[in-house]
Amino acid sequence: MPSTERWQLRIQGVVQGVGFRPFVYNLATRHHLAGFVSNNSDGVHIEIEGDHEKLETFRDDLQTQPPPLARIDSIVIQPIPATGDAAFRIHESAAQAGPSTPVSPDVATCPDCLRELFDSADRRYHYPFLNCTNCGPRFTIIRDIPYDRPFTTMANFAMCPECDAEYHDPANRRFHAQPNACPQCGPYVWLHPTDLKDEEALAAVRQSLADGRIVAIKGIGGFHLACDATNSAATGELRRRKGRGDKPFALMARDLDVIRQFTEVNHEEAALLTSRERPIVLLRRKNNPSLSALVAPGTALLGFMLPYSPLHHLLLAERPLVMTSGNLSDEPIARDNDEALSRLAPLADLFLLHNRDIHVVCDDSVIRIHEARELPIRRARGYAPLPVKLPWPVQTVLAVGAELKSTFCLTKGDYAYMSPHLGDMENFETLQALERSLAHFRAIFRCSPARVICDLHPGYLSTRWATKFADENRLPLMQVQHHHAHVAALMAEHGLDGSEPVIGVSFDGTGYGTDGAIWGGEILIADYASFRRAARLKYVPMPGGDAAIKRPYRMALAHLHAAGIPWDPDLPCISATPADELRVLKRQLETRFNCADTSSMGRLFDAVASLVGIRHLASYEAQAAIELEMVSQSQPADGYRFDLLEGGEGEVAIDPAPVLQSIVTDLRGQVSRPLISARFHTAVAGCIAEVCTRLRKQTGNKLVALTGGVFQNVLLLKFAKERLQQAGFSILTHRLVPPNDGGLALGQAMIGLKR
Repeated sequence: MPSTERWQLRIQGVVQGVGFRPFVYNLATRHHLAGFVSNNSDGVHIEIEGDHEKLETFRDDLQTQPPPLARIDSIVIQPIPATGDAAFRIHESAAQAGPSTPVSPDVATCPDCLRELFDSADRRYHYPFLNCTNCGPRFTIIRDIPYDRPFTTMANFAMCPECDAEYHDPANRRFHAQPNACPQCGPYVWLHPTDLKDEEALAAVRQSLADGRIVAIKGIGGFHLACDATNSAATGELRRRKGRGDKPFALMARDLDVIRQFTEVNHEEAALLTSRERPIVLLRRKNNPSLSALVAPGTALLGFMLPYSPLHHLLLAERPLVMTSGNLSDEPIARDNDEALSRLAPLADLFLLHNRDIHVVCDDSVIRIHEARELPIRRARGYAPLPVKLPWPVQTVLAVGAELKSTFCLTKGDYAYMSPHLGDMENFETLQALERSLAHFRAIFRCSPARVICDLHPGYLSTRWATKFADENRLPLMQVQHHHAHVAALMAEHGLDGSEPVIGVSFDGTGYGTDGAIWGGEILIADYASFRRAARLKYVPMPGGDAAIKRPYRMALAHLHAAGIPWDPDLPCISATPADELRVLKRQLETRFNCADTSSMGRLFDAVASLVGIRHLASYEAQAAIELEMVSQSQPADGYRFDLLEGGEGEVAIDPAPVLQSIVTDLRGQVSRPLISARFHTAVAGCIAEVCTRLRKQTGNKLVALTGGVFQNVLLLKFAKERLQQAGFSILTHRLVPPNDGGLALGQAMIGLKR
């Protein structure tokens, strides 16, 4: 007769809020095993009893057949004395002061719930808050762990007898689904300033959108501002009220068929659009005049997402909607009803509200597909707060990012927890959002930082905040160079331990250098502990400092001046500059008055965009560079080449003068913009490969890391990878965190931990 054994299992990973306890319960009962399962602050604990063969089968099934939303990082098994249990049970969860566990992000409505939503015979027919164990809100409603209803914003909604029966039925899809609710016992919607509720409110919103009105809609992670994307009057009015400039709006469509009316959608993009994460996916647009031209002026890409909550499914009709963040540009998203009614009053005509609280704001994620894989642009809903697994256990540190695309990072154990996208750290409201989100992370992940890490830039609000926070909490403060942090972030997401340096190509718009200049075209030899700048774009003056970012023609003039190319009036950037300003800029560049030196590759892209007449004034970050990519032909085109000069301290200085002279020659020869842009992109890619080849001869390094905001440009990424692969290099690119400053905090944390 087989002997009875009892095992204690501790499981870590994303195992709470994903139906893991019901899964374990059903697995144990199927194998006729006894014991219990419980959520604890550090994961899931199981005690399982039965004969050895059944226990081994249970363990194997646990690892190979977990719930769809679960991610098991480790299972620790320890034999313990048998107790003679006769049945298997789910125990109440136990909160603990120290341990923590990863938390599931919010996930889109599953197919089973969607069928119920549109089944007129179902008791949840058209109910905007239906969910089950496999879908619905998670991160945005959690107040504390373990993930149980009393620790969520659903705590105030007592389940009716039918919902309670589902919740306690192991055979039911809603067994231990914490946000479980129905029209009888759960949250509801209403339309402000009317008296309409539920179905009447939803019908009124659909009609109002069709009539061209702007509606603020409370969702899962915050408010959206919505209007009919085919109505130019409504879209233009929303753009005006929001202070949006030309920055593209996000769009939401009912299904893939609608999206395909307006964009090209390949297999990987379709899979991403329909995934449980439901991000905004950047897609190549078609020429469909029914979509308002004001949705995304000046770009060949449209950002589409599919509905991810029941409420969205109930609002979408044949025409797509603009679904942009519920805020004024550069401010955080509105979260609470009262806050929205106050802050969004100048922006919206109507407010669709509900009474399920949002505990933490989470914006929509933005992704591009490159070479059939994800390239994150903004990491938020659907992905945050899933951690990055680190190559070794670490102490807890807090890294606060930089200024643009702000995020923070908290480390604990062998996890790095990245916050969702917070916005640009340029105002008090975003700073408050950081503080709220940080307090939430510290609470649910049970951690207090031992040190604080921030950017070198003394003027950043994040730097000043980090200094104050470190002071008040008597913590050491470490400042990290911006481009080193970019490289370290990419190394960390690929699980590198830092024992071998990489060649880090760190290209972006702005980063404070160790010499006080504005860096951005850097090639580093770097590990986590240190870096050496091996090559850089040749310095040029940046007239008026940040004013040159919003006026790309200034960077074009600066680069022409540095290259010794005359400012002839036939050049588009010269004719676009007001005559008075042209005289001032000439004098300014000659005297270097109010001119910061910059090696920024992002600013060179701006300069070329203005030089060829694509964009002279930018209303949002990187607009000129984005439009330069959009106009380019998609195949490499040789013809331009950078000079590589010997700089100080062994650095290679990358001189763009020959490229600029070739562009001027092509302009005067009536060469098309698509070909000029392709030649420029090809030249940058060729320069990367040439410099890396030189450095390999010096150092033996064969691994190249491509990072920084410039590598959101998939055309450059493609060309650079092709050249590097031809030269025999291995290449790292971003897949988990954005190449832009949204991933910077991860790199800061890794550097702070290693020093």
